[in-house]
Amino acid sequence: MRMRSWIISAVSLFASLVFLGEISRFEAPDYFPETEYDFNKNPLTEEGILLGRALFYDPILSRDNSISCASCHSPYNAFAHTDHDLSHGIDDSIGLRNAPALFNLAWQKSFMHDGAVNHLDMQALAPISEPSEMDESIANVVQKIKGTELYPKLFKDAYGDDEITGERVLKALSQFQLTLVSATSKYDKVQKGEAEFTEQELSGYAVFKTHCSACHTEPLFTNNEFKNNGLPVDTTLNDWGRMRITNKASDSLLFKVPSLRNLSFTYPYMHDGRFRKLNQVIKHYTDNGIVEYSNISKELKSNIEISGKEKVDLIAFLLTLDDKEFVFNKEHHFPREILMDK
Repeated sequence: MRMRSWIISAVSLFASLVFLGEISRFEAPDYFPETEYDFNKNPLTEEGILLGRALFYDPILSRDNSISCASCHSPYNAFAHTDHDLSHGIDDSIGLRNAPALFNLAWQKSFMHDGAVNHLDMQALAPISEPSEMDESIANVVQKIKGTELYPKLFKDAYGDDEITGERVLKALSQFQLTLVSATSKYDKVQKGEAEFTEQELSGYAVFKTHCSACHTEPLFTNNEFKNNGLPVDTTLNDWGRMRITNKASDSLLFKVPSLRNLSFTYPYMHDGRFRKLNQVIKHYTDNGIVEYSNISKELKSNIEISGKEKVDLIAFLLTLDDKEFVFNKEHHFPREILMDK
Protein backbone atom coordinates (compact mmCIF):
# COMPACT_ATOMS: atom_id res chain seq x y z
CA MET A 1 0.00 0.00 0.00
CA ARG A 2 2.89 2.32 0.90
CA MET A 3 4.59 1.46 -2.43
CA ARG A 4 1.37 2.22 -4.31
CA SER A 5 1.12 5.64 -2.63
CA TRP A 6 4.76 6.37 -3.50
CA ILE A 7 4.12 5.47 -7.15
CA ILE A 8 1.04 7.71 -7.28
CA SER A 9 3.03 10.58 -5.76
CA ALA A 10 5.86 10.06 -8.21
CA VAL A 11 3.48 10.02 -11.16
CA SER A 12 1.80 13.20 -9.91
CA LEU A 13 5.17 14.89 -9.51
CA PHE A 14 6.20 13.83 -13.03
CA ALA A 15 2.93 15.18 -14.44
CA SER A 16 3.55 18.47 -12.65
CA LEU A 17 7.05 18.70 -14.06
CA VAL A 18 5.77 18.00 -17.56
CA PHE A 19 3.20 20.78 -17.18
CA LEU A 20 5.82 23.17 -15.89
CA GLY A 21 7.97 22.23 -18.85
CA GLU A 22 5.16 23.25 -21.16
CA ILE A 23 5.39 26.85 -19.93
CA SER A 24 9.14 26.96 -19.41
CA ARG A 25 9.41 29.70 -22.02
CA PHE A 26 7.19 31.93 -19.89
CA GLU A 27 9.42 33.41 -17.22
CA ALA A 28 8.62 36.29 -14.91
CA PRO A 29 10.30 37.56 -11.74
CA ASP A 30 8.66 36.96 -8.39
CA TYR A 31 8.02 40.68 -7.86
CA PHE A 32 5.62 40.76 -10.81
CA PRO A 33 1.90 40.48 -9.98
CA GLU A 34 -0.28 37.49 -10.84
CA THR A 35 -1.05 37.14 -14.54
CA GLU A 36 -4.48 37.89 -16.00
CA TYR A 37 -4.17 35.29 -18.75
CA ASP A 38 -5.51 31.79 -17.97
CA PHE A 39 -2.75 29.46 -19.16
CA ASN A 40 -4.89 26.41 -18.32
CA LYS A 41 -7.05 27.19 -21.36
CA ASN A 42 -4.07 27.53 -23.69
CA PRO A 43 -1.00 25.78 -22.22
CA LEU A 44 2.24 26.93 -23.79
CA THR A 45 4.27 24.34 -25.68
CA GLU A 46 7.42 24.75 -27.74
CA GLU A 47 5.49 23.60 -30.81
CA GLY A 48 2.61 25.99 -30.20
CA ILE A 49 4.99 28.89 -29.63
CA LEU A 50 6.88 28.10 -32.83
CA LEU A 51 3.62 27.95 -34.79
CA GLY A 52 2.52 31.29 -33.35
CA ARG A 53 5.89 32.82 -34.12
CA ALA A 54 5.67 31.71 -37.75
CA LEU A 55 2.15 33.11 -38.07
CA PHE A 56 3.20 36.40 -36.44
CA TYR A 57 5.84 37.01 -39.11
CA ASP A 58 3.87 35.64 -42.07
CA PRO A 59 2.05 38.15 -44.34
CA ILE A 60 -0.37 35.37 -45.25
CA LEU A 61 -2.63 36.86 -42.56
CA SER A 62 -3.40 39.88 -44.80
CA ARG A 63 -5.68 40.05 -47.83
CA ASP A 64 -2.90 40.58 -50.38
CA ASN A 65 -0.21 38.66 -48.47
CA SER A 66 1.84 41.83 -47.96
CA ILE A 67 1.40 42.72 -44.26
CA SER A 68 2.29 40.62 -41.23
CA CYS A 69 1.87 41.34 -37.53
CA ALA A 70 5.57 42.16 -37.46
CA SER A 71 5.10 44.82 -40.14
CA CYS A 72 3.77 47.09 -37.38
CA HIS A 73 5.29 45.30 -34.38
CA SER A 74 9.02 44.99 -34.98
CA PRO A 75 11.07 42.98 -32.48
CA TYR A 76 13.85 45.56 -32.71
CA ASN A 77 11.43 48.20 -31.42
CA ALA A 78 10.10 46.12 -28.51
CA PHE A 79 7.37 45.06 -30.94
CA ALA A 80 6.28 48.63 -31.65
CA HIS A 81 6.94 50.67 -34.81
CA THR A 82 9.14 53.73 -35.18
CA ASP A 83 9.02 54.51 -38.90
CA HIS A 84 5.52 56.00 -38.84
CA ASP A 85 3.43 58.00 -36.40
CA LEU A 86 0.40 55.94 -37.44
CA SER A 87 0.23 52.30 -38.45
CA HIS A 88 0.38 51.42 -42.15
CA GLY A 89 -1.63 48.63 -43.78
CA ILE A 90 -2.23 47.07 -47.17
CA ASP A 91 -2.51 49.27 -50.26
CA ASP A 92 -0.54 51.96 -48.36
CA SER A 93 -3.49 52.53 -46.04
CA ILE A 94 -2.93 54.72 -42.98
CA GLY A 95 -4.41 53.65 -39.68
CA LEU A 96 -5.90 55.77 -36.92
CA ARG A 97 -3.25 55.20 -34.23
CA ASN A 98 0.34 54.44 -33.45
CA ALA A 99 1.07 50.73 -33.15
CA PRO A 100 1.48 49.88 -29.44
CA ALA A 101 4.41 47.85 -28.14
CA LEU A 102 3.81 44.18 -27.41
CA PHE A 103 5.28 42.80 -24.21
CA ASN A 104 4.10 41.60 -20.80
CA LEU A 105 0.74 40.81 -22.37
CA ALA A 106 -0.09 38.08 -19.86
CA TRP A 107 -0.73 40.84 -17.30
CA GLN A 108 -3.22 42.73 -19.45
CA LYS A 109 -6.97 42.23 -19.45
CA SER A 110 -7.81 44.64 -22.28
CA PHE A 111 -6.05 45.48 -25.51
CA MET A 112 -5.76 48.28 -28.06
CA HIS A 113 -5.44 51.95 -27.12
CA ASP A 114 -9.17 52.07 -26.41
CA GLY A 115 -9.62 48.64 -24.84
CA ALA A 116 -11.76 47.42 -27.72
CA VAL A 117 -10.66 43.81 -27.15
CA ASN A 118 -10.88 42.12 -23.75
CA HIS A 119 -8.91 38.92 -24.37
CA LEU A 120 -5.54 38.24 -25.95
CA ASP A 121 -6.89 35.25 -27.89
CA MET A 122 -9.31 37.58 -29.68
CA GLN A 123 -6.97 40.53 -30.20
CA ALA A 124 -5.54 39.44 -33.56
CA LEU A 125 -9.01 39.47 -35.10
CA ALA A 126 -8.99 43.28 -34.92
CA PRO A 127 -5.97 43.98 -37.16
CA ILE A 128 -6.76 41.02 -39.42
CA SER A 129 -10.24 42.34 -40.20
CA GLU A 130 -9.48 46.08 -40.10
CA PRO A 131 -9.64 47.48 -43.68
CA SER A 132 -6.75 49.88 -43.06
CA GLU A 133 -4.53 47.12 -41.68
CA MET A 134 -4.79 43.54 -43.01
CA ASP A 135 -8.30 43.69 -44.50
CA GLU A 136 -8.79 39.93 -44.30
CA SER A 137 -11.15 37.48 -42.57
CA ILE A 138 -10.06 34.70 -40.28
CA ALA A 139 -12.00 32.25 -42.48
CA ASN A 140 -9.91 33.21 -45.50
CA VAL A 141 -6.73 33.05 -43.44
CA VAL A 142 -7.58 29.46 -42.50
CA GLN A 143 -8.21 28.52 -46.14
CA LYS A 144 -4.92 30.04 -47.28
CA ILE A 145 -3.00 28.30 -44.50
CA LYS A 146 -4.56 24.95 -45.39
CA GLY A 147 -3.20 25.32 -48.91
CA THR A 148 0.44 25.56 -47.79
CA GLU A 149 2.94 22.75 -47.31
CA LEU A 150 4.29 24.28 -44.12
CA TYR A 151 1.34 24.86 -41.81
CA PRO A 152 -0.43 21.46 -41.73
CA LYS A 153 2.81 20.02 -40.30
CA LEU A 154 3.24 22.85 -37.79
CA PHE A 155 -0.38 22.49 -36.64
CA LYS A 156 0.05 18.74 -36.26
CA ASP A 157 3.20 19.26 -34.19
CA ALA A 158 1.38 21.80 -32.01
CA TYR A 159 -2.02 20.16 -31.63
CA GLY A 160 -1.53 16.48 -32.41
CA ASP A 161 -3.41 16.63 -35.71
CA ASP A 162 -3.34 18.82 -38.80
CA GLU A 163 -6.81 20.36 -38.30
CA ILE A 164 -6.54 24.09 -38.92
CA THR A 165 -9.19 26.34 -37.37
CA GLY A 166 -9.51 30.02 -36.62
CA GLU A 167 -9.41 29.29 -32.89
CA ARG A 168 -6.13 27.43 -33.22
CA VAL A 169 -4.63 30.22 -35.31
CA LEU A 170 -5.53 32.79 -32.67
CA LYS A 171 -4.38 30.68 -29.73
CA ALA A 172 -1.05 29.96 -31.41
CA LEU A 173 -0.51 33.69 -31.93
CA SER A 174 -1.25 34.17 -28.23
CA GLN A 175 1.26 31.49 -27.27
CA PHE A 176 4.06 33.29 -29.05
CA GLN A 177 3.07 36.72 -27.76
CA LEU A 178 2.84 35.46 -24.18
CA THR A 179 6.56 34.66 -24.31
CA LEU A 180 7.33 38.34 -24.96
CA VAL A 181 8.19 39.11 -21.35
CA SER A 182 10.31 42.20 -20.69
CA ALA A 183 11.90 41.79 -17.27
CA THR A 184 15.68 42.02 -17.75
CA SER A 185 16.28 45.80 -17.77
CA LYS A 186 18.64 47.55 -15.35
CA TYR A 187 15.58 48.35 -13.23
CA ASP A 188 14.87 44.62 -12.98
CA LYS A 189 18.47 43.84 -12.13
CA VAL A 190 18.26 46.39 -9.31
CA GLN A 191 15.09 44.72 -8.01
CA LYS A 192 16.91 41.38 -8.03
CA GLY A 193 19.92 42.82 -6.22
CA GLU A 194 22.17 42.36 -9.25
CA ALA A 195 22.83 46.07 -9.91
CA GLU A 196 22.52 49.51 -8.31
CA PHE A 197 21.10 52.79 -9.56
CA THR A 198 23.45 55.70 -10.03
CA GLU A 199 22.90 58.81 -7.93
CA GLN A 200 21.18 60.49 -10.89
CA GLU A 201 18.96 57.47 -11.54
CA LEU A 202 17.99 57.37 -7.87
CA SER A 203 17.04 61.05 -8.04
CA GLY A 204 14.96 60.38 -11.13
CA TYR A 205 13.37 57.38 -9.44
CA ALA A 206 12.25 59.64 -6.60
CA VAL A 207 10.74 62.10 -9.11
CA PHE A 208 8.99 59.21 -10.85
CA LYS A 209 7.49 57.85 -7.64
CA THR A 210 6.21 61.28 -6.68
CA HIS A 211 4.70 62.36 -9.99
CA CYS A 212 4.28 59.37 -12.33
CA SER A 213 3.75 56.12 -10.43
CA ALA A 214 0.02 56.51 -9.82
CA CYS A 215 -0.67 55.71 -13.48
CA HIS A 216 2.60 54.03 -14.47
CA THR A 217 2.61 51.58 -11.60
CA GLU A 218 5.64 49.40 -10.89
CA PRO A 219 6.80 46.87 -11.89
CA LEU A 220 4.81 46.79 -15.15
CA PHE A 221 4.86 50.60 -15.27
CA THR A 222 1.19 50.79 -16.19
CA ASN A 223 -1.98 50.40 -14.16
CA ASN A 224 -3.75 49.17 -17.34
CA GLU A 225 -6.48 51.75 -16.80
CA PHE A 226 -7.85 54.34 -19.22
CA LYS A 227 -7.02 57.98 -18.63
CA ASN A 228 -7.47 61.38 -20.23
CA ASN A 229 -3.97 62.82 -20.15
CA GLY A 230 -4.87 66.27 -21.43
CA LEU A 231 -3.63 66.01 -25.00
CA PRO A 232 -5.14 68.52 -27.45
CA VAL A 233 -7.39 66.74 -29.95
CA ASP A 234 -5.82 66.07 -33.33
CA THR A 235 -8.55 67.57 -35.53
CA THR A 236 -7.32 65.59 -38.52
CA LEU A 237 -7.85 62.24 -36.82
CA ASN A 238 -10.73 63.23 -34.49
CA ASP A 239 -9.92 60.23 -32.32
CA TRP A 240 -12.05 60.31 -29.18
CA GLY A 241 -10.48 57.28 -27.56
CA ARG A 242 -12.52 54.82 -25.53
CA MET A 243 -15.74 56.70 -26.30
CA ARG A 244 -15.57 55.13 -29.80
CA ILE A 245 -16.17 51.79 -28.10
CA THR A 246 -18.56 52.63 -25.25
CA ASN A 247 -20.41 55.64 -26.70
CA LYS A 248 -20.21 57.20 -23.24
CA ALA A 249 -19.32 60.88 -23.03
CA SER A 250 -17.47 60.15 -19.79
CA ASP A 251 -15.02 58.03 -21.81
CA SER A 252 -14.15 60.88 -24.18
CA LEU A 253 -10.38 61.00 -24.87
CA LEU A 254 -9.63 58.15 -22.50
CA PHE A 255 -6.74 56.01 -23.71
CA LYS A 256 -5.03 53.04 -22.14
CA VAL A 257 -2.04 53.95 -20.00
CA PRO A 258 1.03 52.55 -21.80
CA SER A 259 3.96 50.90 -20.07
CA LEU A 260 7.08 53.03 -19.72
CA ARG A 261 9.35 50.07 -20.34
CA ASN A 262 11.59 50.17 -23.42
CA LEU A 263 10.95 53.83 -24.23
CA SER A 264 14.20 54.11 -26.18
CA PHE A 265 12.85 51.56 -28.64
CA THR A 266 9.16 52.46 -28.86
CA TYR A 267 9.02 56.08 -30.02
CA PRO A 268 7.04 57.96 -31.24
CA TYR A 269 4.91 58.39 -28.15
CA MET A 270 1.21 58.82 -27.36
CA HIS A 271 -1.67 57.05 -29.11
CA ASP A 272 -1.12 59.07 -32.28
CA GLY A 273 2.67 59.18 -32.18
CA ARG A 274 2.75 62.98 -31.92
CA PHE A 275 5.93 63.13 -29.81
CA ARG A 276 9.22 61.67 -31.00
CA LYS A 277 11.35 62.54 -27.96
CA LEU A 278 10.97 61.92 -24.26
CA ASN A 279 11.61 65.54 -23.40
CA GLN A 280 8.57 66.48 -25.51
CA VAL A 281 6.43 64.08 -23.47
CA ILE A 282 7.71 65.51 -20.19
CA LYS A 283 7.20 69.04 -21.48
CA HIS A 284 3.54 68.22 -22.15
CA TYR A 285 3.04 67.37 -18.49
CA THR A 286 5.19 70.11 -16.97
CA ASP A 287 5.06 73.19 -19.21
CA ASN A 288 1.34 74.04 -19.37
CA GLY A 289 0.71 71.55 -22.16
CA ILE A 290 -2.25 69.89 -20.46
CA VAL A 291 -5.77 70.72 -21.65
CA GLU A 292 -8.05 70.62 -18.61
CA TYR A 293 -11.00 68.58 -19.86
CA SER A 294 -13.86 67.84 -17.47
CA ASN A 295 -12.74 64.21 -17.24
CA ILE A 296 -9.00 64.88 -17.06
CA SER A 297 -7.15 62.30 -14.98
CA LYS A 298 -7.28 63.43 -11.35
CA GLU A 299 -3.48 63.16 -11.18
CA LEU A 300 -3.25 65.89 -13.83
CA LYS A 301 -5.60 68.51 -12.41
CA SER A 302 -2.58 70.81 -12.38
CA ASN A 303 0.68 70.79 -14.25
CA ILE A 304 3.51 68.79 -12.72
CA GLU A 305 6.11 71.16 -11.33
CA ILE A 306 9.67 69.86 -11.48
CA SER A 307 13.00 71.58 -12.10
CA GLY A 308 15.17 71.25 -15.17
CA LYS A 309 17.55 68.97 -13.27
CA GLU A 310 14.68 66.78 -12.13
CA LYS A 311 13.55 66.40 -15.75
CA VAL A 312 16.99 65.20 -16.75
CA ASP A 313 17.15 62.86 -13.76
CA LEU A 314 13.70 61.49 -14.57
CA ILE A 315 14.81 60.59 -18.09
CA ALA A 316 17.92 58.94 -16.65
CA PHE A 317 15.67 56.71 -14.54
CA LEU A 318 13.30 55.97 -17.41
CA LEU A 319 16.25 54.74 -19.47
CA THR A 320 16.86 52.06 -16.84
CA LEU A 321 13.63 50.49 -18.08
CA ASP A 322 15.19 49.74 -21.48
CA ASP A 323 15.48 45.98 -21.88
CA LYS A 324 18.08 45.19 -24.52
CA GLU A 325 18.13 41.50 -23.64
CA PHE A 326 14.45 41.35 -24.50
CA VAL A 327 14.70 43.44 -27.67
CA PHE A 328 17.61 41.45 -29.09
CA ASN A 329 16.42 38.01 -27.99
CA LYS A 330 16.71 35.91 -31.15
CA GLU A 331 14.04 33.50 -29.94
CA HIS A 332 11.54 36.29 -30.61
CA HIS A 333 12.80 37.24 -34.06
CA PHE A 334 11.84 36.18 -37.58
CA PRO A 335 11.95 32.34 -37.80
CA ARG A 336 14.17 32.30 -40.86
CA GLU A 337 14.71 28.56 -40.71
CA ILE A 338 10.99 28.00 -41.27
CA LEU A 339 9.58 30.86 -43.33
CA MET A 340 12.49 31.33 -45.75
CA ASP A 341 11.81 27.88 -47.21
CA LYS A 342 8.02 28.20 -47.17
